[in-house]
Amino acid sequence: MKKLLDKLHMLVFNNSGDLLEFGKRAKQDDGNYPLSKKENPMGQNRIKIDLLIHDLKVPLAVIEAGVTSMLNRREKYGALTDKQIKVLQRVLRNTKVTQNLVGDALELSRSRQGIMNLASVQICNLFEDELIEIFDLANSNISERIRGSQNLEGLKAVLQPEGLHLDIEDSLWGENFRLDEGKLKQILRNLLSNALKYRRSSVELRAFLEEGALFICVKDDGEGIPTAYHRKIFDCYFQLDPSDTCSVRGHGLGLAGVMILLEDMGGKMTLSSDEGQGAEFIVRIPIPGQ
Repeated sequence: MKKLLDKLHMLVFNNSGDLLEFGKRAKQDDGNYPLSKKENPMGQNRIKIDLLIHDLKVPLAVIEAGVTSMLNRREKYGALTDKQIKVLQRVLRNTKVTQNLVGDALELSRSRQGIMNLASVQICNLFEDELIEIFDLANSNISERIRGSQNLEGLKAVLQPEGLHLDIEDSLWGENFRLDEGKLKQILRNLLSNALKYRRSSVELRAFLEEGALFICVKDDGEGIPTAYHRKIFDCYFQLDPSDTCSVRGHGLGLAGVMILLEDMGGKMTLSSDEGQGAEFIVRIPIPGQ
């Protein structure tokens, strides 16, 4: 699987680390699209990526089916100890996370073509789903407690001891909007994962409505990002020099992908940060019809 991921990276990014623009066919002078494979390398790369993603989906589905069978058909496969059950459940959760990442790769590819999938999205489900997924990797006990929270106040009580402070009004928590849920989840996942990674002790997650748009703000209390790097961190795989006083090693591919997804939705992202003062990413997503 690692070889497949390495090949996928080579296809998606050029040697300078920039995202290749797939799905865009160059017109000839007569207005016709080129039919020759040699004249349409981007189309070839797109097909290769689709095949690689398919190759990733198949072994993941086999792993999921096998682990599920071991957990649910013990009369066939034998009894399991409590420790074995916990390990298999963790394997199953992480398999599903990887399946989501494969889906994210497809979503990013679709974004380069301007494809939107609007559906009714409930804010509480959006936040809860991503918080569960993120904590499944770090602390499955916390993710189970998030699942068991009955309301917004209960969720805040679970998150606060973990240094994650949720600031959102009850009226917004239960609201539904027509948005692209897949892109929204990927944006929230990347920003929140980065903040939790680079924090010293706490992260603030805010959401509010203003002037027909949904704002999502993610702020950490980490070492911050010097002003000189505020543009560069959105380049793919950019890392600060280790000799810099700020030891944050860039926010990598996640932010580059977030920018593409936001552009597709007509959204924007701003950064407020300075060295030693943490970082806050503010996302603005227009809501159709608002």
